[in-house]
Amino acid sequence: MQESLSQTLKSLESCRDSQALKQIQRGIERECLRITPAGKLALTSHPEGLGRTLTHPHITTDYAEMLLEFITPVASDIQVTLDQLTDIHSYTYRYLGDELMWPLSMPCFVDKDSEIPIARYGSSHSGRMKNLYREGLTHRYGGGMQVIAGVHYNFSIPAAMWEVLASADQQQPDAAYISQRYFGLIRNYKRIAWVIPYLFGASPAICKSFLEHADSQIEFKSMGKGTVYREYATSLRMSDLGYTNKEQADLRITYNSLTDYIARLRRAISTPSQQFTKIGVKQTNAAGEITYRQLNDNILQIENEFYSPIRPKRVAQGSETPTQALERGGVEYIEVRALDVNPFSPVGISAAQIRMLDLLLLWCLFNDSPELDWDAQLITEQNFNRVVLDGRNPRLTLQDNGYERPISDWLEELFADLQGIAAYLDGAHDDAYQQTVREHYPMVLNPELTFSGQMMKLMRDQDMDNSCLGMELARQYRAQLQQPLRYFTEAQFEQWTATSIAKQAEREADDAGSSFDAFLDDYFAKAHLPVAKG
Repeated sequence: MQESLSQTLKSLESCRDSQALKQIQRGIERECLRITPAGKLALTSHPEGLGRTLTHPHITTDYAEMLLEFITPVASDIQVTLDQLTDIHSYTYRYLGDELMWPLSMPCFVDKDSEIPIARYGSSHSGRMKNLYREGLTHRYGGGMQVIAGVHYNFSIPAAMWEVLASADQQQPDAAYISQRYFGLIRNYKRIAWVIPYLFGASPAICKSFLEHADSQIEFKSMGKGTVYREYATSLRMSDLGYTNKEQADLRITYNSLTDYIARLRRAISTPSQQFTKIGVKQTNAAGEITYRQLNDNILQIENEFYSPIRPKRVAQGSETPTQALERGGVEYIEVRALDVNPFSPVGISAAQIRMLDLLLLWCLFNDSPELDWDAQLITEQNFNRVVLDGRNPRLTLQDNGYERPISDWLEELFADLQGIAAYLDGAHDDAYQQTVREHYPMVLNPELTFSGQMMKLMRDQDMDNSCLGMELARQYRAQLQQPLRYFTEAQFEQWTATSIAKQAEREADDAGSSFDAFLDDYFAKAHLPVAKG
């Protein structure tokens, strides 16, 4: 165990038996495709009975109209969060007719980009902007990219823990200190981010049709009628089959300070892209009408287009951009974005995964975290990519302080540290965290026990295509999710639906007759401004 980790755990002994450890705040965003009983993308509109995706707090869509996104409220109890997520799934199924929820990250059969309808959010200016942003993504990256699903894990440290950590550092637990420590967490996360696809990557194989929508040089083997795979891959979703923007690398966005992070992101939304300028921003259609093709031709249309497996976040107020929210109040929580959908859970994530994520993120927070310059950060990304494509290879090595290190050795060392953190946390959580480490340790010894290893074994043992396995799981989970609500009530869901419809109608009425062009001009003018102080 590193000395810094040992010292941190010692300083935290004062709150070991308090309620503080039970107040880690979590939220989950789970994406999943709606599919037909035949295993094709559902081309139907978002169900009317689920309200409006622009304004519903818990049931919305991501990029494509059929790509559902379920958002749990913030909670500190893991089981409560999972009960909430289960209820959202169960309630949604009541309005899907014979459609199913696809249980894998990578899509089922995808025919043509033109068959993938972009998510629709109504005629208000904010709704049109969300739709146009997605239109731009389609022109930039292709329609196939709009149907990849993942799970985002939101995580924040309780105030009582910040007080103890700040006291040990002889500082005040103010916004500047908390942001500094969260950025330290992010840097350490970059160093060990490869652990997440190693353990939980669940996309070692994909439907062959998806390759027609991707610009990738990855070499594959074939299986069954329409499946391609890599022998030791863990998460093809996190490879260059997903979103790739070569110009984003030139931004050199690092995580050494909040100020620099904000400045570089803002530069990206105001710097024209040679590649995306060719797309054009507006065009004249056959009827002589001028329509948009993308929000603008900059490297990033908006800040959210910057892809990273982790983000510093703060809840925005009003029309704030993400960086304006961060500038106003500092980092409030972090968002982990490297998780594949868990195919072995009806809701895409399990309690054991959540506890492992807690342990990994606390390891990142508690250990010393020297600054990462751009070259060092590139090495962390190379390690991540090695694991994504070849993570179960028993001979795989990763770069560590200038040396090639066997992945198994690094995992052994890390799990020893995690056991220490788990013992500390179990002062408030019985034996749950230590049990979680014990449950996952066999994956260190045998890569075939990881999620990706289990997926490959299922397909081989049952002589089953990736899509057939997905359909079998989808039908199984549909049956399991036909159950009474656990946490929410019928009345709550009905109220959210009604309120979302009313709010969208109000926005559309407010924007009627005003200029969308003027709205965009005003938005981007404000987006480049620093937050007013005082």
